[in-house]
Amino acid sequence: MSAAVILALYTIVAAIWLPRPGWVASWADRAPRLAIVLWQAAGVSVVASAVLAALAFAVPADMVGHGLAGLFEVCAAMLNDGSGLSAAGVAVLLVAGAVPARVACCGAVVLLRAAMERREHAALLALLGRRDAGLDAIVIDHEERLAYCVPGRRAQAVITTGALRTLAPEQVAAVLEHERAHLRGRHHLALAGAEALARAFPGVPLFERGRTEIAWLIELLADDVAARRHPRAQLAAALVRLATGRAPAATLGAGGETALTRVRRMLNPEAPLGRRERVAGLLTVAMLLAGPAAVALVPGFSSFLAHHCHSLLTL
Repeated sequence: MSAAVILALYTIVAAIWLPRPGWVASWADRAPRLAIVLWQAAGVSVVASAVLAALAFAVPADMVGHGLAGLFEVCAAMLNDGSGLSAAGVAVLLVAGAVPARVACCGAVVLLRAAMERREHAALLALLGRRDAGLDAIVIDHEERLAYCVPGRRAQAVITTGALRTLAPEQVAAVLEHERAHLRGRHHLALAGAEALARAFPGVPLFERGRTEIAWLIELLADDVAARRHPRAQLAAALVRLATGRAPAATLGAGGETALTRVRRMLNPEAPLGRRERVAGLLTVAMLLAGPAAVALVPGFSSFLAHHCHSLLTL
């Protein structure tokens, strides 16, 4: 029971406390990839804690202490006639199953809707766009300055003639590299995961903040990848000219409302995180992912050792 209480308290506290300002934001600009992983690990940790808290409440530790055979026997009895399981236990087990089921359902809805929107947009591009082998991108005749990518099986970068007329060749190359970074990194999947959690449990601060932060961080990550191959000044200039553009639904665009904020980061880059800071971040990820499972398993493992050690002593 103590494990169930600890896990339940952690679920509530982490869902409210982790998204507080300064937890990741103070250094996220310096290591966007690590910051994305931390937000993802925090979300997984909270969901896992909720499920494990329910299981720890419904399945007493002494049940595990008698070994797998005894545990399976008790579980079979529960399934057959409900013996050993109270009404509260049944309700808790239903909650434990409902949480991952809701996340999976919302994730499927998010992915299917995005895939449908991308297919519709790809059909329009096939009619209105033309492939430019030199740019390795689709060019569409449009006055609005836009550069974006369409992720998925037929991933492709897209740029408008309005953007081509405005940007210098070096700026075009830099901004298209930004889009290819999105495609290579499969950043749309990170967005889909964050969106699924926010939709599955609306109003939870961690999931709401995580969705916003991950959307911001993947743009910083793509900027950094592009800046490794092209001058930062060229990418910054391109972002300024693309700031008013709005990418179509289910696509990822270099411009938009975050562009001007990212320009300052491009022109005044901060030093990357040191080795110790990165190791500390990775250890935090490991604790977030492994902590709930460890808390849930310790009582059962202790009961298992106590039972079998007692059996050996009585021989």
